[in-house]
Amino acid sequence: MKNLNSIWLIIMVCVLNTALIFGQTTTKKNKIIADSESAKTEFIKSDPLMKALFEKAYGYVIFPNVGKGGFGIGGAAGNGVVYEQNKRAGMAKLSQVSIGFQAGGQAYREVIFFESKNEMDRFKESRFEFSAQASAVAATEGASANVKYTNGVMVFTMQKGGLMYEASVGGQKFKFNKM
Repeated sequence: MKNLNSIWLIIMVCVLNTALIFGQTTTKKNKIIADSESAKTEFIKSDPLMKALFEKAYGYVIFPNVGKGGFGIGGAAGNGVVYEQNKRAGMAKLSQVSIGFQAGGQAYREVIFFESKNEMDRFKESRFEFSAQASAVAATEGASANVKYTNGVMVFTMQKGGLMYEASVGGQKFKFNKM
């Protein structure tokens, strides 16, 4: 029964993510853009040093609302806005599946910085994904002071709410759509 529930959870995450990819209205896109701008403000508010990262990065993608949940098998999904040289370049989808000890649900923000055009192009070609070994830095005051790009990428997350216990393995995949 537990395995059947886990399979249904994965199917629902995939269906939801597909619907989000192909079913965005102009109103929904405008809401995601507005939420991304608010998330950027919140990231800078939590760590003022991040302002320089936003200004100097070749590009970045902000996922203002990522929902994550699981019990044994979990998933996450979110929509975001892609910026290249500080100009909106498109929309993005994040999807994640994980396996391991996990229970609960949470919401968070995520920003991914790209050091150069090469990494940005990989993302825009939807050839970009994070492995289980990838790590993100929690956005707190001063957290960005000593963080360096790893393989041309830097990731920060910010907890919004919820509670999740997790010791799992998974990866994130991304899909890019031009504006």
